This record gives sequence, C-alpha cells and structure tokens, in this order.
Amino acid sequence: MSPFTDTEIDYLTSQPLGRLATVDTRGRPQVKPVGVFYDPENAGLVVGGVDMAASKKFRDAAADPAVAVVVDDLASLDPWSPRGIEIRGRAETRTEGGEETGRRLGAGFPFSPAWILIRPRRIVSWGIGADSFESSARTVA
Repeated sequence: MSPFTDTEIDYLTSQPLGRLATVDTRGRPQVKPVGVFYDPENAGLVVGGVDMAASKKFRDAAADPAVAVVVDDLASLDPWSPRGIEIRGRAETRTEGGEETGRRLGAGFPFSPAWILIRPRRIVSWGIGADSFESSARTVA
C-alpha cells in the first residue's frame, strides 16, 4: 500500500523535478535539483541520473540515509497559489538496476546503474487537494 494519497500521487507524477536535501559526513547540508519519480512498485520516490554513483548526493545518502525531497510549483500566479509536497524519509542507495528503473518509470533521461530509493516517513503537503495556504502533515512510517 502506498504511503501517498491518490491526489499526492497524481501531483508527484505530474511534477518530475524536485530538490533533494542531504547531509554530508561533516554535518553540512546540501540541496540539489533532481529528477524525482513516484515508484508504485516500491511505494517510494526514485532519484536517478547520469553517473549517479559519483555524485555528492549519492555519497551523502549512502553515509547518512536521512533525506528530504521537496516537489513544488505554482498552480497560478494570480491568485498566488503555491502547492507542493515535502517527503522526509530514508534513502536506500542502489548500485545496480538504475537503467531498468528509469525505463520502467518513464524517465525522460538515462539513468546510470546507481540510483536512490526514498522511503517516506513523514509527508507534508500544501495546495494539493486543498487551499494553497493549508497544509497537511502525517507520519507514515
């Protein structure tokens, strides 16, 4: 069973760009824009890309799997209507299978063998199926 609501899944599948927050071994945070995909097979989010295993985000997630992802946009400028979802969770760094995972999820760019699966623990959303300035938060694991 998915930790996401149907409305959240619809939103996540419509917005393939997000920001991944990690922390390095010195405790310094990093936020990077990433392609992010909802994976119904694993009930989580997938981050993939070219040469993923060599990236700082991959090394950081391998060393400290506590991560956060934000996917957001503006539904409208007038009236101002922000919407989005923040997923806090645990990253599982995988060194194989990225190419197939990217194809299976319909990524618009090639995945290298390495990829990251994020299993949600806390989900915070705003403007998704509700008013832009109304948030919903829940712990899912």
